[in-house]
Amino acid sequence: MLIQRMSAAFGRLRNETLQLQDGLNIIEAPNETGKSTWCAFLTAMLYGINSRKRDKAGFIADKNRYAPWDGGSMSGRLECHADGADLTITRATRRQTAPMADFQAVYTGTASPVDGLTGTNCGETLLGVSREVFERSAFIRQSGLAITQDAGLERRVASLISSGDEDTSYTEAYDALKKQLNRRRFNKSGQLPALEAELAEVQQQLDSSVQLQQQLADALERSQALESDVQALSDELAQYDRWEAAQKRRQLAALTDAADTAAQRVHSLTQQLEEDRVPDTETIGRLRGAIVNLETVRKNVEKARTDRDEAMKALLRAEKNVNDSPFAGQTAESARKEAQGTSSDRVPGPIAFRELAIFFLFLAAAGGIFALLYSQLSVLSLPLFQLVPWALPALAAAVVAAAGTYISRQYRQHALKKLCNIALMKRFGTTDTNEITAFADAYTAAVEVRDAAQADLNTKSATADAYYNTLTTNEQAILLEVRRFAPAAFDIPTADQVLRQAAQRRKALSEAQTAAREAQVRLDLLVQQGIPDSCDMESTPPLRSRETVADALAQAQVQLAAARSATDRLTGQLHAMGDPDGLRASAESLQSQTGQLQEEYDALRLAMDTLAGANTVLQNRFSPQLSRRTTEIFHELTEGRYTAAALDRSFHLTARPAGDPIDRDIQLLSAGAADQLYLSARLAICELVLPPEKSIPIILDDALTNFDDERCATALRWLKQAAAHRQILLFTCHSREADFFARDPEVAVQRL
Repeated sequence: MLIQRMSAAFGRLRNETLQLQDGLNIIEAPNETGKSTWCAFLTAMLYGINSRKRDKAGFIADKNRYAPWDGGSMSGRLECHADGADLTITRATRRQTAPMADFQAVYTGTASPVDGLTGTNCGETLLGVSREVFERSAFIRQSGLAITQDAGLERRVASLISSGDEDTSYTEAYDALKKQLNRRRFNKSGQLPALEAELAEVQQQLDSSVQLQQQLADALERSQALESDVQALSDELAQYDRWEAAQKRRQLAALTDAADTAAQRVHSLTQQLEEDRVPDTETIGRLRGAIVNLETVRKNVEKARTDRDEAMKALLRAEKNVNDSPFAGQTAESARKEAQGTSSDRVPGPIAFRELAIFFLFLAAAGGIFALLYSQLSVLSLPLFQLVPWALPALAAAVVAAAGTYISRQYRQHALKKLCNIALMKRFGTTDTNEITAFADAYTAAVEVRDAAQADLNTKSATADAYYNTLTTNEQAILLEVRRFAPAAFDIPTADQVLRQAAQRRKALSEAQTAAREAQVRLDLLVQQGIPDSCDMESTPPLRSRETVADALAQAQVQLAAARSATDRLTGQLHAMGDPDGLRASAESLQSQTGQLQEEYDALRLAMDTLAGANTVLQNRFSPQLSRRTTEIFHELTEGRYTAAALDRSFHLTARPAGDPIDRDIQLLSAGAADQLYLSARLAICELVLPPEKSIPIILDDALTNFDDERCATALRWLKQAAAHRQILLFTCHSREADFFARDPEVAVQRL
């Protein structure tokens, strides 16, 4: 058989696919990536999943262990080559109680089903061995390398040694004989001890016949006395029952009156509530809740009004700051422009005395120069001055006039600026341009604060008005609804009081209804207990209590039953005994049966001993061959470190190191050497037990984990040689196996 492709929705595998080739396949994957799950999936595809297994302590059934992690259903597809044809096998889950029970096998590429191949016999048909043989031979896990006995593996070994009949198992035959042997005698149980005990009992019956007659007479006399006592106590208890029945009749009458009274009260209260148009409990609760909510709205109104008053105060403070400014009444823009205008109109202060003195000295010097020039020009008798003798004096006069005009204008400007400065001091208290500009900036900020305060006041006033309107609207709505049944409720306190009274009246009705139901229930329970139609209403209670009479009656009945049982038992024993001749005939028959069973017991014991001897011969014929092949493989895997290995009939292993004459138990070997010995035995079993014509694939799940690098390399070379005859799948969590065959084209290496 050759596995070509597997696709699985199984455990952690979510519709994943694994492609395989002929020969040795190395599948490398880290821990928890699905190696063991792929191995379990292959087994499930071949042999199915046992849905009858249940979870136990320390064990999870496969149907739960490999349920898909994504919550879906188990399913899978297996493509393989078997018996000269390519097959496609699918398993699906139609019912959650039967995972992967929906089986189909067709020839690959067609829809033609494979005749005779079913979900039950798939593994045995394709591989030629049962599931137990496959799991104990070709399916090799790192956690399950040890070999265990199994009836299926035992039948397979027996078929190879003897007749080829795989239906024969020493263990099953031995167990069947032992079961028959134990049926006849097992310690003090079984058919033989039972017959022996019965025979002894018959012998005892013969001796006890007379004693039983006397015991029977005594038992009959005691039974008659106890019957009289039971009858008297029963009569006394019946009298108590009649008295209790009378009491129940009185109680029934009282409960009936109570139920009627409660029902009338409920009817009266209901009618009165309907006449007064009292609303139902839900409406009352809703209105009272609305009144409670009014308090919250009222608090919101008070808070909003407080916030509005605070905003009004803030606005007044802001307006005061604006009005206290020298720029009061102006806009911020005009205040800034006015402040800027005062800086541009400012002129220097009054003319200094030194400047005037220098000016008049200049005029005097000019006059002197003009006089000197005039006298000189006159002496020279220039034509100009002769024609205009008054020109120089006129020029001097003009200069003096211009100087006077300039001085007059300076004094007028000085006086005007002085008046402006006086006005600035009066208005701003300063003539400093920077301080006036600061006043203008402060005024602008005050105007902005005032405007913000006004906006805040408007917002909070609107909020207070909205809350007030809501309060008023809700109050009117509540009062309007309350006045439908209480016209005098014109304010909320009155409405609340009316609703409280209505709630109390509704509560009274509810309590009355509850009392009526309870009274009716008590009445119904009493009626269900059963009340005699007629009883003595004047009867008086017995002298003793019911408990005393009942206990005495119970004891008397137990004693009477015991006495009757003793009488019946003694009568039965006497009938069983019969006359002495019948008892002797019965004893002889029992002795004959005991002898026959003893002969069968001896024959079964002889058969078991003979079967054990035959099995020993078979094991001795097979064990050397298996031990020899195990030795050969183990010798190769350990590179000559061990020269011998042996298996006993229970598949227990021992090994002999080279140069050492003593075999060592496998438990004395290291973990790695023990795994190598187990693997050698498993591979030897595969060669000797599995049918060669089927070429059953060998599955190894982390089987080389405890091997060191050298022995791992040796094992890999051995597996490659073995893969020439059958497909081998080696799942590993290490990279050394894949690295070892990295450049070998004959080995398929893939990493998950």
